[in-house]
Amino acid sequence: MATRPGPLTEWPWQRLGNFKYVVMAPVVVHGARLVSAGGWGAIDLAFALILPSLLLRMIHNQIWISAARYQTARSKHRIVDRGIEFEQVDRERGWDDQIILNGLLFYVGYLLIPSARHLPAWRTDGAVATALLHAGPVEFLYYWFHRALHHHFLYSRYHSHHHSSIVTEPITSVIHPFAEHIVYYVLFAIPMLSTIYMGNASVLGFVVYIAYIDFMNNMGHCNFELVPKWMFRVFPPLKYLMYTPSFHSLHHTQFRTNYSLFMPFYDYIYSTMDKSSDQLYESSLKGTEETPDLVHLTHMTNLQSAYHLRIGFASIASKPSDSSMWYMWTLWPLAWLSMVFAWVYGSSAFVVERIKLKKLKMQTWAVPRYNFQYGLNWERESINDLIEKAILDADARGVKVLSLGLLNQAKQLNGGGELFRQKYPKLRVRLVDGSGLATAVVLKSIPQDAKQVFLHAGPSKIASATAFALCEKGVKVIMNPKKEYDMLESQNADSRASYLKLSGNQMPQIWLVDNIDDKEQKMAPQGTTFIPISQFPIKKIRKDCTYLSTPAMKIPETVQNIHACENWLPRKVMSAWRIAGILHALEGWTMHECGDAMIDSEKAWSAAIRHGFVPLNKA
Repeated sequence: MATRPGPLTEWPWQRLGNFKYVVMAPVVVHGARLVSAGGWGAIDLAFALILPSLLLRMIHNQIWISAARYQTARSKHRIVDRGIEFEQVDRERGWDDQIILNGLLFYVGYLLIPSARHLPAWRTDGAVATALLHAGPVEFLYYWFHRALHHHFLYSRYHSHHHSSIVTEPITSVIHPFAEHIVYYVLFAIPMLSTIYMGNASVLGFVVYIAYIDFMNNMGHCNFELVPKWMFRVFPPLKYLMYTPSFHSLHHTQFRTNYSLFMPFYDYIYSTMDKSSDQLYESSLKGTEETPDLVHLTHMTNLQSAYHLRIGFASIASKPSDSSMWYMWTLWPLAWLSMVFAWVYGSSAFVVERIKLKKLKMQTWAVPRYNFQYGLNWERESINDLIEKAILDADARGVKVLSLGLLNQAKQLNGGGELFRQKYPKLRVRLVDGSGLATAVVLKSIPQDAKQVFLHAGPSKIASATAFALCEKGVKVIMNPKKEYDMLESQNADSRASYLKLSGNQMPQIWLVDNIDDKEQKMAPQGTTFIPISQFPIKKIRKDCTYLSTPAMKIPETVQNIHACENWLPRKVMSAWRIAGILHALEGWTMHECGDAMIDSEKAWSAAIRHGFVPLNKA
């Protein structure tokens, strides 16, 4: 929102939320009436392309969003090396509003302008006229309108909304108040209405012109330089006819330069071109190689997680993955296609996120596999190969710490990472499974006055460490089944053996669980608090019980570029396993924390608090 919102700031359908597409109902009804009356042949090409062109624009924009987020996470050609926050993602959530407006305007134009009907598919002379009219009146009028928007009166009421994003993304290009978009569409209508008046308009001419606007808008705001230098060498005048991402980025950082729409020649004419434009282009194109200090290696979880990644759908990624949205079912075909594509062509981990904490540079890499694939015996070798490849890649690049997230550290898969430590004893990168901090978070989630807990967990480092720590404190740990009880009893010291008990008639109201089904949950007494000790959340089926989060902590405010949720966790919250890797790098710990090795839980907890991480579940 602008600093002092003016009239017509809000979009007319803003209060409809995700149901805003109902405003396109008249187009659908009109089309249905035409088909019912005269068959598909009764639909004019210009009318038939209104809705499909909107869908193609959305796909086009989404491709730019995903490509830009992927490139800014891994590429050395970033222009502005600053972070994006949740506030910007929320502000730019309505990037499709202008597409809806475009569809409505096309429909109104089709109804009100008889000569806009029954247009030919293509007219070359019309396309040439459109290009000339854009380069002339559209670019000229936009330049001066844009300069007017930077006058404090209009800037504070309208244009400051757009400039709230210093670090731009492709969709930043269309984030303007409703009133601004009305003026922009008046300008963009000049070539289209003129060609209709001259009689050389065409349907594809309109579609290509709008696609050109989208392409240039997205490219100019993508925050990585991609225009090759050879294009300007081959055709030197091109520098006056096409801007670059770095050229427009200076407008967002300097505010009073580089006002042009897509063609910078008006900035040259009126001496408003930023003097550092060429230098920034050269430096951004050359780039600077960056080696992260820390890599967190995760993977996809369920089918929907493909578009919940940061490089997927921005608005979806900014919410916990268990947030229910009614339109998610429409994306199932895309989810299946993504899974098949990743399974067939996913030959290495890929970068999905880049964040900073003080001077510590971190990246998140994702193994292109899903939860269900980790359970397939015949897939384990190939998954371990992918993990091994990521570890060796990180080691070769000089990464200091690699933390294993989710099932990448499964004991039955690779012994919690021990397989790679033994296979490569000279690894410089330290492997971290995060069990020490995860144990500490679990222990701190248990009420201090607790006298007994029920441990419902399979054999794991965290379950064992938690049980032993509780017994040491004099808290009775009740277990079931007998197999896990016997295993822990054999490892438990004699001094605390009396606190480890096999399940009896009386059940405690504090349950520590890693994987529990509905039937087992129903056995818990009323008022039970379920505390997960694994990385995966518990299915909540009891309204009379309390469910705590998986082991996690709130991150410090100094963490930069956090604008996506980590799986099912809330905003600005990280899993203990991921934080453990950060602590390993910050503290300079030299040991591997994998296999049976484990950082002292109190040591890990003290380091987390010292570095500004805040408990999520308070005892």
